Amino acid sequence: MKKLLYISTCAGFLLWAGCKEMDRLDHIDTSTAIPAQISDIKVVSTPGGAILTYKLPKDPGLQYVKAVYDIRPGVRMEAKSSIYSDTLMLNGFGDTSKYDIQLYSVGKNERSSEPVTISVTPLLPPVRTVFDSLTIEAAFGGVKMRFKNPLEANLTVILLADTSGQGFWTELQAFYTRAPQGVLSFRGLPPTEKRFAVYLRDRWNNRSDTLLATLTPFFEEIIPKPFAAVRLPTDTYDPVEPQYPIERMWDGDIGSIFASKHNTLTPQWFTVDLGVSVVLSRVRMHQRLPNYTFTGGNVKVYELYGSNDPDPDGGWNNWHLLGKFSNYQPSGTPTAEEINAAHVLGEDHDLDFVPPPYRYVRWKTLATYGGGPQVTIAEIFFWGQIQ
Repeated sequence: MKKLLYISTCAGFLLWAGCKEMDRLDHIDTSTAIPAQISDIKVVSTPGGAILTYKLPKDPGLQYVKAVYDIRPGVRMEAKSSIYSDTLMLNGFGDTSKYDIQLYSVGKNERSSEPVTISVTPLLPPVRTVFDSLTIEAAFGGVKMRFKNPLEANLTVILLADTSGQGFWTELQAFYTRAPQGVLSFRGLPPTEKRFAVYLRDRWNNRSDTLLATLTPFFEEIIPKPFAAVRLPTDTYDPVEPQYPIERMWDGDIGSIFASKHNTLTPQWFTVDLGVSVVLSRVRMHQRLPNYTFTGGNVKVYELYGSNDPDPDGGWNNWHLLGKFSNYQPSGTPTAEEINAAHVLGEDHDLDFVPPPYRYVRWKTLATYGGGPQVTIAEIFFWGQIQ
């Protein structure tokens, strides 16, 4: 009994000791010397930033080098570099003004040297240079913006409209991009004159000037189905099995598909009679349902052609290229949102110009996600103006 009591008492003592707040062990010795300053600093200006190189002091207590600077009033930035590097990268500047930079040597004790003050003058940042290439124009059902972004900077393109005509601006959409160049479209607008505004913003909240334009979107309508297959000699239209005929692409059901044979070749093409003469504005394709989306015979790259007099021998003499389009490629395993966008919502592609009216279109598949010869498509749509 005494032995049991002894064990219980010891266990209680250990529990009390384990729960007792322990004093903090601080390994930073603030009594040690402040590290020496860096020297021989050189500056190379970059778009929206600068690259600093310097000579590190021979100080065993040095931990890192820190730059402190303001990119505009009230917005302070820091950049750090370890003792294993002699370079600091500064960024976030929104113009080409002269900026003061404070450079500190920071010790293992977290004590900082007196600052070395230098000045940098950044080159024009991408938020300004990309704005110089930015345009906005009327498009079918909305407006279209074009830009060039050779440095592939992360930018937001903000589109606004004076929807009431009273000078009250409403944000229509914010587009996020780092593409080297691109075309951004906003749709769903009536063919009435409106004032539009567009500007750029970068990750540091620097903003460009604002581009203003008064535009009237072009009238756009969906081309009614059903379409008809035109079976020309060089076309690929025979299905792999009878339940996957070419007509599945315009039956209004994204759960059904057209699937060509496994022994076909890529590139391959098929021809469609729209039933009416159309000035085409855009095309939409729905991929095969989940478990197949972004795989197999789903179309990755294709070209679209128009004609009013298809060659009866299946040749290309009377066909005119309307555009080459690439569908989205996920960076890894597709997410539920990406699959929904590809299968349920479908992927739209705008024509880059206003073509003449055509009654016949030819779809030429150049590549599939699986890389094989078979092509599978759930549904296709066309928009434009019926003539």
